[in-house]
Amino acid sequence: MDRDSSRAGGRIAAAVSARLLDAVHSPARGTRLSVVIGRWLALTFALCLVTGFYSHLLQDPSTWAGVTFSRPVWLYGLTQTVHIVAGTVSIPLLLGKLWAVYPELLRWPPVTSILHALERASIAVLVSASLVEVATGVINTFEWYPWPFPFRETHLALAWVILGSLLIHVAVKYPRIAAHWRRSRPAGTADPAGPAPEDTHDAGRSRRRVLALVAAGAVAAFVGTASQNVPAVRDLAVFTPRRPGRGTQGLAVNRTAEAAGVAVPAGAPEWRLRVVVGDRVSEFGLADLAALPQAEHSLPIACVEGWVQDARWGGVPLTALLEAAGASAGDVVVESLERSGNYRMSILPQHFAWDPLTLVALRLEGEPLSLDHGFPARLIAPGRPGVLQTKWLAELRVITGGRG
Repeated sequence: MDRDSSRAGGRIAAAVSARLLDAVHSPARGTRLSVVIGRWLALTFALCLVTGFYSHLLQDPSTWAGVTFSRPVWLYGLTQTVHIVAGTVSIPLLLGKLWAVYPELLRWPPVTSILHALERASIAVLVSASLVEVATGVINTFEWYPWPFPFRETHLALAWVILGSLLIHVAVKYPRIAAHWRRSRPAGTADPAGPAPEDTHDAGRSRRRVLALVAAGAVAAFVGTASQNVPAVRDLAVFTPRRPGRGTQGLAVNRTAEAAGVAVPAGAPEWRLRVVVGDRVSEFGLADLAALPQAEHSLPIACVEGWVQDARWGGVPLTALLEAAGASAGDVVVESLERSGNYRMSILPQHFAWDPLTLVALRLEGEPLSLDHGFPARLIAPGRPGVLQTKWLAELRVITGGRG
């Protein structure tokens, strides 16, 4: 009786599956559409992985500082712009890919073998991780964190999960991918999965329409993010929360002095910048810093939202300040007046700390720093993420090297 009930249930499930597949049938759907969209989606994911990994290296320099660079000064701005643009463009591509393949979820039986079960499990991991990665990445650009886990570490972990599951997926599906990689298969080459109804004329025309729609979405996403860094078309950047050129002193502000809780100590006349070299502690007020050698450099601020803006910064070369405090080499721990926050402290590796362009900035575009831009002093170094260009400096501590 139980076996008969199971068979009956299977027949009902198969019938329901057939009905659902008929309901969602489209001549555009098929392996060819999935492969075409998948190629572009893989490219955007690869760009996101490489550029995102570089950003993580900069923010966790303890073991990989030697593979980050202070030159060219625009390097980080370029990588972060590519990261945000590629991530945004991947959204319509990912949706198009899911539209092309989701009917496979309706087939009965859902699993036919152990290998098939592993294949479906890898796809489930790939799809779920990709959706979470893209969604949280977009939300992060608005600096809204409605989740209990740390964003940056989770974002990196999911990237590795996506890479692993994607490699498994490609390996399993490689015969079908290879068969449909080109527009038409060579004569005598069969689809290993069987006949390919998507190769009919009507299917090809329908598929091109879907691809045109996905491409339009990808182009709109590209223009809506990349244009933020092109002054002539900046108003087209509809997918960005902030835009270069707008904000205090003509430069966007992500975190204000009020939000950081530093307005009072930063504006206090008794403010001093401590520089610690071994057992030696030196303190510098604004007048002391003004008495040291001064320099001006045009350096970009490159933010995690993908916007980049050059600005003219003036102040004390960090090398001059460190030498005045008795240092001759070493990494530098940079601390802000902020009492809390993920970026109140950062490590400036030696090749950044002793770069002649790195400044303890006191001025922006020839004017004293505004409170929101880091008054009384902030760090500006070439090729660094904006979140590591520490504002409201409190202490610089040289980790190694010094003259005693």
